[in-house]
Amino acid sequence: MTIIALEVLSRHLSKRIVNCGPHFRMHSMAFITAPDEEVAKNIARGLVSAKLAACVNIIPKITSVYNWDGKINEDSEVLMMMKTRTSVLPVLTEYVKKHHPYKVCEIISTKILQGNQPYLDWILESVPEKVVDEL
Repeated sequence: MTIIALEVLSRHLSKRIVNCGPHFRMHSMAFITAPDEEVAKNIARGLVSAKLAACVNIIPKITSVYNWDGKINEDSEVLMMMKTRTSVLPVLTEYVKKHHPYKVCEIISTKILQGNQPYLDWILESVPEKVVDEL
């Protein structure tokens, strides 16, 4: 009985994944910390203007605790959360590295697996698949 239930569940999940459409896993979120809101806003404006991100949320007043050069540090920072097309992440990363004041800036990303379809469509409309490499 358990094997039959697992087979039915597997078939059901396979159909749901197949039915996610051609845009499945084309969307990503990237997270970047910055020393203050001014730096974050400048980077955010540049990313949206260059069509590397559809939207950048700037979350103020986070505290980062980390080990750097053998010392435990605690700093006030802001967090940028951006929504973009997965295929532009390499260019987005290079843009941020070029415009960020940190020697080693945090740029991490994850795929968006599910969301409001009209919003996900808007991300793809806002961020073209091909972007200029020289920004």
